[in-house]
Amino acid sequence: MQNLLILFIVIGYLSGSIPFGYLIGKLKNIDVRKQGSGNIGGTNVARTLGFKYGVLVGVLDILKAIIPIYIAGRYLTQDWQMALVSISPVIGHIFPVWLKFKGGKGVATVAATIFMILGLKYSLIFLAIWILALFTLKIMSLTNLIIILSLPILFWMQTKSNAYVMLAFVYILLIWWAHRENIKRLRQGIEPKIIK
Repeated sequence: MQNLLILFIVIGYLSGSIPFGYLIGKLKNIDVRKQGSGNIGGTNVARTLGFKYGVLVGVLDILKAIIPIYIAGRYLTQDWQMALVSISPVIGHIFPVWLKFKGGKGVATVAATIFMILGLKYSLIFLAIWILALFTLKIMSLTNLIIILSLPILFWMQTKSNAYVMLAFVYILLIWWAHRENIKRLRQGIEPKIIK
């Protein structure tokens, strides 16, 4: 079982490392790392290539995390095991081996875990709250930084699992670290709004 856990963690990391934003940009002969914020995630792809490509990247980034988590869930039974598998695509997305460990912000891959843990009903409620917050704050990074803080409470309410609560706190640390440049711009008042 230990070897199986390690296998799923490696698969999760490698899957999370697939830089869909970068690859789709390359198909359009554009290096998204040299455009806008320089990020390979859906938000910067939307700014650089257009909304539909941003959505496509967002969906693919969610799927590359959901698929290994779902498969692992068919073999692993303990919460701490699933927590380790769940975080591996997020780490892969933020630190992808294919791009010299310089990747995206990890929000879409975290969203995959939220969906897998909360289920469809509560994930849709969470999504509605996130959309409302985005239209209120009008800044993607600020919305993500605030909404992510609710994860420990949500995970506890849904699972009563210490492993998943710890996972939520690690997600907060990772997301805030990945958004460190955004935080600097927010403090300077120059972070661009996604909604005018």
